[in-house]
Amino acid sequence: MSNRLPAHLFAQWGLDRPSLLCHDFGGATALRAYCLNGLRYRDLTVFAAVALAPWGSPFVAHVRNHQAAFAGPPAYAHDAILAAYLLSAAHKPLRAEALELYRSPWRSAAGHAAFYRQIAQMDQAFTDEIEPHYGPLDCPTQALWGAQDDWLPFEQGKRLADLLTGGRRQIVPEAGYLIQDDAPEAIVAAMLNPRW
Repeated sequence: MSNRLPAHLFAQWGLDRPSLLCHDFGGATALRAYCLNGLRYRDLTVFAAVALAPWGSPFVAHVRNHQAAFAGPPAYAHDAILAAYLLSAAHKPLRAEALELYRSPWRSAAGHAAFYRQIAQMDQAFTDEIEPHYGPLDCPTQALWGAQDDWLPFEQGKRLADLLTGGRRQIVPEAGYLIQDDAPEAIVAAMLNPRW
């Protein structure tokens, strides 16, 4: 999880306090860049951000402990694992097009190996390093969380919102980790009518 990349992009593109919308490790990356690189934002919206310990599903922990075992399953087994994993991220059934969009990068031979490799490389040290620095940011910040998020339960979102926003948070009903699929309108509404 590199915070150096956003720092380089800010410099390359001449960005000055852009608005950011971040999900998953994007939230941790934006917070690492803020805390460690001094990047500043006009405003920040995070949803289901991997930013506080503990994180990682039992499947993620299992892959981290047994990465080599996942290099060899045949394509049909990998495809079944991949589909089950992705479907568990949403509260509502994923549309076939959405499921295919999420799994298509991981279905080739190279993608198969890369899927398990990137899971094995997930390291809580990246978030542990910056967690002590969390506090109200010097920009308007909002946190959205799915009420039915089985990957990062609501309590994680509440803790993060308490640290970053003083407790202002938006709970998205009938949504899991993939709020963008379960309730995309909630993200659009938060961006158009933020609750700073």
